[in-house]
This record gives sequence, C-alpha cells and structure tokens, in this order.
Amino acid sequence: MNFTLRKGYQGNRQQPVTVIAIVTALCLLGDSMLYIVLPIYWKEAGLTALWEVGLLLSFNRFVRLPITPLIGLLYRKLPLRAGLAFAVLLASMTTVGYGVLNGFAAWLVLRCLWGIAWSFLRMGSYLTVIRYSDDSNRGHLMGRFNGISRLGSLVGMLAGGILVPFTGMDAVSVAFGLFMLAGLPYVALHITGTTDRTANGGDNSYRQKGRGNLRETVWTKPVMKIIATGLLLFLIQTVLTSTLSLLIETHYAQPMMLIGMIVTSTMLSGVLQAVRWAWEPFLASLFGRWSDGVKGRLPLFRMALIVSAAGYALIPWQLPVYVWCAAILFVMAASTAITTLLDALASDVARLSSVIAVMTAFSVAADLGSAMGPMLTYLILNLPHGIMYTYMGSAIVLVVLAIWHRSNAQLVNEASQKNLGPFEKSQ
Repeated sequence: MNFTLRKGYQGNRQQPVTVIAIVTALCLLGDSMLYIVLPIYWKEAGLTALWEVGLLLSFNRFVRLPITPLIGLLYRKLPLRAGLAFAVLLASMTTVGYGVLNGFAAWLVLRCLWGIAWSFLRMGSYLTVIRYSDDSNRGHLMGRFNGISRLGSLVGMLAGGILVPFTGMDAVSVAFGLFMLAGLPYVALHITGTTDRTANGGDNSYRQKGRGNLRETVWTKPVMKIIATGLLLFLIQTVLTSTLSLLIETHYAQPMMLIGMIVTSTMLSGVLQAVRWAWEPFLASLFGRWSDGVKGRLPLFRMALIVSAAGYALIPWQLPVYVWCAAILFVMAASTAITTLLDALASDVARLSSVIAVMTAFSVAADLGSAMGPMLTYLILNLPHGIMYTYMGSAIVLVVLAIWHRSNAQLVNEASQKNLGPFEKSQ
C-alpha cells in the first residue's frame, strides 16, 4: 500500500494526521456516550437486565481480537482511503442503530459492527501516522493523533450525559450517527492511495525475503518486546478505569468539601475522568514531541512507567483526599505519556520491518489486554484485600517493565545488525 498526499498538501505532513484524528474523534461519539447513558437508560434500549449492559459494553473488544488480523490482511490490498471511509460509514450506521433498534440481540449485532468499524479505523490511523511521519516527528504526530481523537470520548460522554435526559437516547444516537458522516469529505479530500504490497514504503520484510525467514526479518526481539509490553500495559491501564468509582466509594463514601463545594463520590469520579480527557490533546502531543529528541523515547517511557508505578502503589491507601486525587492525576498523566510513547515505539519498529504485520499484532495485543483487564481485576477483588493486591501487583509489573526497557547493548547491536537503525536510538 503506497498512499500519498494530494499535491496541494505535500508540504504539510501534519494535516493528514490531524484530519484522521478528527474523523476518529467523530466516530467515538456514540460509543463513548453509551458508557455514560446505557447503565442508566438500558430499559429504553429494550434490555431486560443489567448484565446485558456489561456484555454489550465489552463485546466489541472481544470481536476485535479475531477480526483485527483479517483487517490487517485487507489493508495490504485495500487503499487506505477506502478502509477509512468504510469505517466512518459503519460507525455512523451502528450509532444510528442505537436509536432505531431495540433488544439485546439487535444491540449485540450493533456492538459487533462497531468493533469491526473501530478495527478498520484504528489500523488505518496507525498507517496514516506511520506514512506521514519520520524519525524526527513520529512521537509528536502520534501524540497529536491520540490527543485530538480522545476529544471524541470527552464530547461523547459530556454531550450524551447532558442531552439524553432531555431528548432521550434514541434522538441523541441518531444525531451523533448522522454527525459522524461529516468525516467522509475529509477522508476523500486529504487521503489518497493505491494498492501496493509494500505497505507504507516501510514493509522491509517483503524486500528482505532473501535475507532470512520471518523470525529474522519481522518477528525480531524488539518487535516481540513491544508487543508483550503493549499487552501488559493495556491490561494494567484498565485496572484504574474499571475500579475508580469503586475506590472512591470505598475510601470517600460520604460527600466531601473540595474547593468550597460539596462533591459526591460519583461526581469526583466524573471530574477526574473528564480532566484526563481534557488535557489529552496537549499532554499527548507534548510527550510525543519530547520523545523525538536526541535521547529517544525510552528514557521518557521508563520515567512514565516509574511515576505510574509510584501512583499505583499509593492509590489503594486511604490518604487525605487531596493527596489521593493528586496521585490519581499523576497516574493519569503518566498513562497519557505511556500510551503515546508506546504507540510511537511500536510504529518505530513496525516501520523498519513489516508495518501491517507488526501493527496488527500490536493492536491485537492491546485489545487482548483491554479485554482481560476488567475481568482479571474483578476476580482478584473478590479476594480478601483484593484492591491492595491488584494495585500493588500492577505497580510491581510497571517497575519490572521499566527495568526490562533499560539500555541493553546486546539488543542494540542485534537491532543494528538487522538494519533497525532508528530503533537503536530508542534502545
């Protein structure tokens, strides 16, 4: 796959990344809204029990596990613009479906379709960033994409939470779904492409067939290391998101006075989550730009892991509320850095071997970690002192990952011998 900017945009390599980030943000409106309104308005959707809500909200993640490799194969032949346009259409259709279809079976199909749409969208977004970046700006552009696209989650949650009580979930879902179609002209204008087996100009594995087998040219130690890291980190990041409300209810069940206002546990949870979504466009881009410097990404990545580990170690304790909230915010800021830098590191190694194969495997690992995280977390929470075990265990894993990603001369030499030059800087 070899896709290029139209003539008028060749001088601005940030524009396609910004466009795809905005399109992704639009497509996230409906899915993000559901996490706020479906647990409350589930009867309006024709559901009969709360367990159906939990299954529907997580089902799309499990769908992505088998479907992402197939989509990776499709992108070897499919023009990027076609894949992204299909994702927008499918996302719009599923969101409108939330407003016109009722019943568990129908919604299960809709969530399945959303999982497919998101896989097309995310894989296409990764390929866009990799295509329009180089070693001097890949972190910045990955952070830019992550930051802008996350605004869709913020707007979806806030707008959904405000509008649904007044207009109903059906009307808001249809409006969001139709609004998503605004992304189609941007995809058509700013992304062009033709099919080509040498994806992105970076699929060196095809050009190196005579130099070794797939183990030597694609599934190198740096590649396997970043995939394993992605699995563990996406699993750990779901621990906080899935237990934040529970932690606040456990430690600070009574309404409290913060900054002169009475705040309930649910309000505090919502405010903390909203703060993270609000700073994402700025912090993600900033962390990405810093990682493009002379020292590479790993020093900043390891520092973010250590900060996150310290925060996880503090969270299960009942501290003064201001100290506890500060620990949560530090962990969230570190998570923004970790996600951006991990995506950039994955893009580094993917561009130097097989872009589609590596990013497909990385996406599957991330989805698997995200799907397993809440399930494993709540299994451990059933144990005595389960919250303590969960967070202290997560802190230990984060420290181990920081140690694992220390400077390693042997790995650097191996990467250099296999012509993985830019990744050597990161090691």
